[in-house]
Formats: sequence, C-alpha cells, structure tokens
Amino acid sequence: MDFEEFVSSRLDGLLRYATVLSCDPHLAQDIVQEVMLRAQERWARIGAVESPGAYVKTMVTNEYLAWRRRRARRDAILASVRPVDAADPIASYDQRDAMLAGIARLPAKQRAAIVLRFYEGYADDEIAAALGCAVGTVRSHISRAVATLRTYARQPVEGRL
Repeated sequence: MDFEEFVSSRLDGLLRYATVLSCDPHLAQDIVQEVMLRAQERWARIGAVESPGAYVKTMVTNEYLAWRRRRARRDAILASVRPVDAADPIASYDQRDAMLAGIARLPAKQRAAIVLRFYEGYADDEIAAALGCAVGTVRSHISRAVATLRTYARQPVEGRL
C-alpha cells in the first residue's frame, strides 16, 4: 500500500482518534497533519511494517503527549448538565459532553490510557506499548482516571435550576 492509499483509507479514523484524545478538533487536525508529514517522509520504512495503521496511531499518541509536555496545561471547564431525564432525547448528548469535559480534565497519560482502552479497544499490553510504560502503570492510569471521572460525575452541578 502506498502513502496516498493509506491516507485515503485511514485519515478520517486518525482524525476522530486525535479529536477524542485531545478534546479539541483543531488541535487534532494539527497533530494528525504533523504526524502525516513525518509519516510521508518515512513511508518506505513505515509501509514495510506489519501494521502501518497501528504504527501511525502510535505516532499520533506520541505527538499528542509531546504537545501536552510542550504547552502549558489549559483548564477545561466542566459544562453544566441537567439531571438525566429518560424522556429527553438530548440527555445522551449532555452525558457525552459531560464525559468529554471530564476526560479533558484528566492528566495527559491518564487521558491517553482511557481513550486507548475505551475508545480504541486496546488491551493493557497494547496501551503499554503505545505509551511506552509498564502494563501495571497502564492499569494504574486507567484506575485513577476512572476514579476521577466518577468523582466528577458525583459533583453537584452549579447553576442547576
């Protein structure tokens, strides 16, 4: 598969992955663009690996983590969410937005571990390889992130009518 075929088949998925990882569609585009430029330069080597898609996804993860180290952390504001009403069809969107806001507040490694586990379906060993850490560290990141997200879910919502 040449680079153009790879991009046409995988670009949308990489953009979705980067958007969930970064919680910012504009930053996700920047990350994927930077990764694609580097991947194109090295395509002879990347295209020869068994799974170039997984290789490039790891590049996206690493670029996101590097960006987080280079930039000052911005505080994400947790949006106000009304109590969930089963009859309200918008409630699922409110829940999703609240969850994404909570994920945005997590530290970078915990966020990456959560996204790789629950959005991408990676196993612990695959996450460890992508993040360059031990399997136990991955489990710790996921455990702490889930506990933090549960805490956010139990916090009273300000401005509730």
